[in-house]
Amino acid sequence: MSVGAVDLRPGPRPGRRSSLSRSPTVGVEEEFTLVDPASGAVVPCAAEVIDDCADPTLVVPEVMSYMVETRTPVCRNLAEVRAGLTAGRTRVTRSAHRLAAVAIASGVNPFGLPEHVQLAEGARYAELARRFPLPIRTSGTCACHVHVAVPTRQVGVEVLLRLRPWLPTLLALTANSPLWMGRESRWASQRFALVSRWPTAVPPPPVCSIDEYDALVRDAVRSGAALDARNVYFLARLSPRYPTVEVRVADVCLTTAEATCYAGLVRALVATTVDEATRGLASTTVRERALRRACRSAASAGLGGTMTDPLTGERVRAWRMVEQLVEHVEPRLRAHGDDEAVLATLDWLRRVGGGAERQRRLFREAGSPAAFLAVLARASGARAG
Repeated sequence: MSVGAVDLRPGPRPGRRSSLSRSPTVGVEEEFTLVDPASGAVVPCAAEVIDDCADPTLVVPEVMSYMVETRTPVCRNLAEVRAGLTAGRTRVTRSAHRLAAVAIASGVNPFGLPEHVQLAEGARYAELARRFPLPIRTSGTCACHVHVAVPTRQVGVEVLLRLRPWLPTLLALTANSPLWMGRESRWASQRFALVSRWPTAVPPPPVCSIDEYDALVRDAVRSGAALDARNVYFLARLSPRYPTVEVRVADVCLTTAEATCYAGLVRALVATTVDEATRGLASTTVRERALRRACRSAASAGLGGTMTDPLTGERVRAWRMVEQLVEHVEPRLRAHGDDEAVLATLDWLRRVGGGAERQRRLFREAGSPAAFLAVLARASGARAG
């Protein structure tokens, strides 16, 4: 099977222009599933892949023995982001191939998860499985986490408050898990449906102070809703380890171009909200129930459908919400020198469809699981973008 009309080479390369004087640094974490190239069954060879990659700063373990995570360095611009993403995907792709597996960039493994949980080694993972046996069963999902530096934790809380209305749009833009158990599901992001089983996998709480935020995290741990601060899985949060806001709502993107574009948008959004907080502008109030409903609608619709606007409750085209986001952050995109690369990739996505749309199309055209996995792995690799 060939890729056919699905163009995997969008737009100009990032970093052609640069204005870094006020650009926050950014880093990206991507998760990948290791599968058998013929059947799509998971292959628990993550430890071997990580050893073969031989770079503990670039490729690290995840909760399941068939998953790996890659991490970019702290980046000043999108050219560095893309280079970091490319390095991680290239290293994992080559190591997986040497172990007779393929690494795929999909929010869930299209052919499902094993009946018995296959945890990676580690006391923390074992304790998570003991405390949370139901959500851990379907924790073999793959996300894209974007970290953006913020001046202080208090500013970070104010950023989270202002990010909340945009979480459904970011989810729709990156939805990339429409297949489950070897068939099309009703979700564009099946990953979101599975991750939502965790008690704290919800939008960040609408609090205004760092004291309130920290108290909520402590309460989650104290009540048993989370094992520790790292296990508080807000869709956007203050990183427990870095001086960043960590936006966690997205599926792993199918290509490096999409992941780079997404990182640029998130950085511009965080920078925009920092500006708003610094200027003392009021945040937009969005009701918790409306926001959660909008997130579910975005996970169902993906980029090609209609979703619920969390502020008005109306059904709108997902692309209309993306357009509003771009309009909102465009001054910052330009200031960062990211506008050309981001807008070119968004134009490409308009032509070919989001990750969920493309996965569905490729799945229908494939004659076998092996044929589908071959093209999916090709798209996931560093050269496919």
